[in-house]
Amino acid sequence: MFSFEHPDKFLNRHIGPGETETEEMLNLIGVNSLDQLINETVPDQIRLKKKMDLDDPLSESDFIVELKSIAAKNKVFNSYIGMGYYPVITPSVILRNVLENPGWYTQYTPYQAEISQGRLEALLNFQTMISDLTSLPIANASLLDEATAAAEAMLMCYYNRKNKNATKIFVAEDCFPQTIDVLKTRSNPVNIELVIGQTDQIKLDGSYFAVLVQYPNQTGEINNYTNFFEAAGRLNIFRIVAADIMSLALLTPPGEFGADVAVGSTQRFGVPMGFGGPHAAYFAAKEELKRVMPGRIIGVSVDAQGKTAYRMALQTREQHIRREKATSNICTAQVLLAVIASMYAVYHGAAGIKAIANRIHCLAVYLNKSLNLLGVKQVNKNFFDTLLIEVGDKLNLIREIAEANEVNFRYVDNNLIGISISEKTGLDDVLNIISIFTQAYDHPINNVELQKIIIEDNSNLPSHLIRKTNYLQHGVFNSYHSETEMLRYLKSLENKDLSLAHSMTPLGSCTMKLNATTEMMGITWEEFSDIHPFAPSNQAQGYQHLLTELEKDLKSITGFDAVSLQPNSGAQGEYSGLMVIREFHKNNGHSNRNIVLIPSSAHGTNPASAVMAGMKVVVVVCDNKGNIDLNDLKDKAEANKDNLAALMVTYPSTHGVFEDKIKEICSIIHQNGGQVYMDGANMNAQVGLTNPAEIGADVCHLNLHKTFCIPHGGGGPGVGPIAVAKHLTAFLPGHSVKHIGGDKSIHAVSAAPFGSADILIISFAYIKMMGEEGLTKATKYAILSANYIKSKLEKIYPVLYVGENGRVAHELIFDMQSFKNTASVEVEDIAKRLMDYGFHAPTVSFPVHGTLMVEPTESESKAELDRFCEAMIEIRNEIAEIENGAADNKNNVFKNSPHTAQMVCSDNWQFPYSREQAAFPLGWVRQHKFWPSVSRVNNAFGDRNLVCTCAPINEYVQEHN
Repeated sequence: MFSFEHPDKFLNRHIGPGETETEEMLNLIGVNSLDQLINETVPDQIRLKKKMDLDDPLSESDFIVELKSIAAKNKVFNSYIGMGYYPVITPSVILRNVLENPGWYTQYTPYQAEISQGRLEALLNFQTMISDLTSLPIANASLLDEATAAAEAMLMCYYNRKNKNATKIFVAEDCFPQTIDVLKTRSNPVNIELVIGQTDQIKLDGSYFAVLVQYPNQTGEINNYTNFFEAAGRLNIFRIVAADIMSLALLTPPGEFGADVAVGSTQRFGVPMGFGGPHAAYFAAKEELKRVMPGRIIGVSVDAQGKTAYRMALQTREQHIRREKATSNICTAQVLLAVIASMYAVYHGAAGIKAIANRIHCLAVYLNKSLNLLGVKQVNKNFFDTLLIEVGDKLNLIREIAEANEVNFRYVDNNLIGISISEKTGLDDVLNIISIFTQAYDHPINNVELQKIIIEDNSNLPSHLIRKTNYLQHGVFNSYHSETEMLRYLKSLENKDLSLAHSMTPLGSCTMKLNATTEMMGITWEEFSDIHPFAPSNQAQGYQHLLTELEKDLKSITGFDAVSLQPNSGAQGEYSGLMVIREFHKNNGHSNRNIVLIPSSAHGTNPASAVMAGMKVVVVVCDNKGNIDLNDLKDKAEANKDNLAALMVTYPSTHGVFEDKIKEICSIIHQNGGQVYMDGANMNAQVGLTNPAEIGADVCHLNLHKTFCIPHGGGGPGVGPIAVAKHLTAFLPGHSVKHIGGDKSIHAVSAAPFGSADILIISFAYIKMMGEEGLTKATKYAILSANYIKSKLEKIYPVLYVGENGRVAHELIFDMQSFKNTASVEVEDIAKRLMDYGFHAPTVSFPVHGTLMVEPTESESKAELDRFCEAMIEIRNEIAEIENGAADNKNNVFKNSPHTAQMVCSDNWQFPYSREQAAFPLGWVRQHKFWPSVSRVNNAFGDRNLVCTCAPINEYVQEHN
């Protein structure tokens, strides 16, 4: 019978194994069908009784047509709103070769430094750029957005204050409102008092631990904070500046007028607005704060051959290690966006950046002088790019004329209009703005007068505000200004990084699945990328449609009643979920409920998020099967029943098992007055088979960068929306600028109302092209792939945890600890040796020390799974050679891995095994060879000799000649 259904279903492109491969995999596992495997894996009592309510799946071509129709509902006006978001020009060479390049966006977090040297160098460039522009000696590799970076600065200063009795932070009232909103959220649960006011009126004393100012401020005025900061310094008060990155090309940098910390956004450096994100925030500080700074820091070290190598430095600072002792739950960065921003600086160099900043400023001055001819009063005395104009009763008329000309200004109140000039603004645009005002005031300006203004000196800045120091003098910012050179530099870095473009990345708990090209296409369309997050709602109807549909689908997938898309990382989702629970208890008159039970196997972000939400952590032990110890849970829930706030649980467990007592676990918590927060890290094993509501949870976060295909981008961006049951709906995050939320909403958790809205297009695309059938099938194949690997490797590598029927969920843990005793081979040695086979290692020593946690995902073909298994089998053979004495236990392929091309080609080969064994241990490696660019990185050396910025230009030239 003829069918009109599209023959090329997207799910067949997304799911790796075909029908024949599936049969072979099932046969090896020992089951008759995929459904039999699922029945033996997922407990019957949590299985869904009805299908998800999702639209019929679209083919890729049909989806593109649909997305274009949605995009057409957005109206891209010329945006002069400012407030931390500005139209930009992304150089085409960066747009095509980074943002649109899977060799960059499918990389994993650089935990394995030897195969991450490209993005590590780019991040070092980013840190150098930030350190130079802020004149502060150390910067991290980016944070989520400006508002949350300011909150991180507040918390860092609070926990490291000299006067432990100081509990206040002064926040200038002219900071961005979205920043103040997030500060309100973050300060409350840890009992920090926010004092919001004017710098010239506040009386500082010993009760304050920090001050925070905006530079230039939210309406565009540039204040001189030197005297204010000197007064704060005398009282041992930390000084935090939220500074516009582009303005620092012209203005005195924060480090030169007394700042201890500078934060901000690098969105202006080539990253589109995207309705709010993703963008890379920056965080820079004085040297003495380097060991308490939040986020990742990239440092310079050496490899085993003495060659310069990069790595993530000072790892013991990170929250996943410090757990409940952490002062931040940040476990990621905005790497892909930080790379773009750093490459923007590399491409333009110091002279180019200064020229762009000068042009922006001169256009603003020209506009100011032109409006003066109309008799319009401009309020800002000193400004970089933003004018604040008093318009009296003309505001509505100006708005009407502006919108008719497709122009957005910022309407501050009934009398004031803000106009922010950007890199995209040209002289014709300024003349158009002038025309809007001449119409409103019915006062034409003579062209001769306008021409006269153009040839005048167009600087508004007094000498005491003008930057005197140089920046971006390093070689990397002075070498790649032609497109040819820039293209080659980008490609050279890309070639140093292993990504999904090379091979599978089998990381447990990280779900490195296919990021399909069709899913990615919409994010660079101007109809999505060029929308300001605070644009009028009638200009963002396409976004509203897309976000509403995504929320509807995520509600159906989770079984919950409402969704907030605002949290812009998984850790942010954790924090948001707990804050919603906290507010629920407060609303019920139970402010005392502040105890969170967390299994010992939980992600390090879980206890860190709990502490940030003002809660106390009580750890619940796991039994020898890796499940939550039910008796210990009962005892601790009952012992804390008067103060129990929540249980944080990951499902399937972090040990890779569907615990069959999960409903009973949730019931115990509810009986004792608590709520159940489900960590959505392992949602890829749930979709279509079960869901958090069915399990008994009250709230969950979803890692859209895991289950729902947003690329990891080399360590970010991530997105972590939360879904909640009906009784928690009223407490979801609000947003003061866009007036989202109600009376009971918690304050904003991110700067933008819908978080990283631009990349939500990716998850929207994935769901719409997969549909109910495809999403459910994907979950089944994720479980199939994991059990297939288990069946192939369990005889040589012990599987630590299995379910009641001997099955694993979508991931599994192999125990490698015995090899330390039998062959002096550590789990890290195995991870490094896998690089010689062309694979990124599985997750190392988490959640159990000395193990590898493997998650293959549904996207990998049987052939790729087999290659990985063959590599692991051959590695076991290599271990056996050490065990039986055929290979030395100190000088062997493990201890010297990974092997670089330079090592293998060197005339000085001093190893007791062949070059072929080192580089080509299996025949197919020759066809798939990925050469690590450095050998084993010396971590201890890097921490002892901490260098977190680029080398001076003379050293750079020597290194690259």
